[in-house]
Amino acid sequence: MKGFGTDEDKLIEIICRRSNEQRQEIQRQYKTHFGKDLIEDIKSETSANFQKLLVGLLRPIVDYYCAELNDAMAGLGTDEEVLIEILCTLSNLEIHTIKNQYLRLYGAHLESELKSETSGNFKRLLISLCTAARDESGRVDPNKAKEDARELLKAGELRVGTDESMFNMILCQRNYQQLKLIFQEYENMTGHSFEKALKKEFSGDIMEGLIAIYKCVTNKADYFASRLHKSMAGIGTNDKQLIRVIITRCEIDLADIKVAFERLYGKSLKSWIKGDTSGHYKHALYALVGEQRSS
Repeated sequence: MKGFGTDEDKLIEIICRRSNEQRQEIQRQYKTHFGKDLIEDIKSETSANFQKLLVGLLRPIVDYYCAELNDAMAGLGTDEEVLIEILCTLSNLEIHTIKNQYLRLYGAHLESELKSETSGNFKRLLISLCTAARDESGRVDPNKAKEDARELLKAGELRVGTDESMFNMILCQRNYQQLKLIFQEYENMTGHSFEKALKKEFSGDIMEGLIAIYKCVTNKADYFASRLHKSMAGIGTNDKQLIRVIITRCEIDLADIKVAFERLYGKSLKSWIKGDTSGHYKHALYALVGEQRSS
């Protein structure tokens, strides 16, 4: 970054091929050596989506999640998709950590922010998830699964209207392995998938939220592959979404997501990124998804 111009390839090589933990250490050393803030320097040397991506990568991952949640609720309107993508997919510990850091960073409780920005059944779903009280024992009980599947059937398809609270309670409290069993039992009883039942009984944000939980239980890589696909499908690109999924999953399961993407959409994630992005931004994304750069 010294002198005229910027060696973007070098920035990509260093920032995009390190872990978040290593990037935090690099930033500390940078400040120690040069008396300057790396993020501020990157901001002055880069622009647009390339800048957003690098700055996002340099933030501690918890701070990044907090910023995304805060952005989703700031100003007029709320980006419910972001709230769903984060709160419906994380573990208890991750949600607790984010809640504590959110309070430190923004001086507000995440839960009270959610309450004021959402409403109805969707609000109740997010508040339940925000308590981060899911059973994570991994223990399964086949009889209890049958019972829960029957309760869900009674709360939805077997009655006029829908008892949302039953869906909320079961999907926010049971562990993932148990939920898998419940969904299987539900399918055995009805002859169709639980997702189909959700689409029939719910609509709007609450439906999207419950389906996100369903998808994370049945196949998390497929869920995030669909989020990447959605960010690039159609006219234009939702770069904020593309950047967020890549940043939050690149150290967890991006290799699995790449495989799922190709299986679901018939073309590689790299080819979609190539078609939707350009320049240094594109090459930085390549590095993060573990692809070699081509023209």
